Amino acid sequence: MEKKYNFTDAEIKDMASRFKAMSEPSRLKILRALFSGEKCVTEIIEKTGLLQANVSKQLKILQRNGVLACRPAGLQRFYKIADQSVLELCNIVCKS
Repeated sequence: MEKKYNFTDAEIKDMASRFKAMSEPSRLKILRALFSGEKCVTEIIEKTGLLQANVSKQLKILQRNGVLACRPAGLQRFYKIADQSVLELCNIVCKS
């Protein structure tokens, strides 16, 4: 039996914001780096090969749109994927 979804306008707006946030290749590289768990900015830079300024900019966008969560620890900031459904969504899209 097919599931039917009835999303509210607010939910649709939230979905669109998250999809837009994940639509940029640099941001997807950051997500890929975080699939294995929480990382500091330095680790994200090493895993993605992106420049520090670009990583910082993209992290802010992903965090602002609810895709990532941030945890400060001393002078460092650690990022992780805020909602595990992001992992599932990426897997679904890549398998299509």
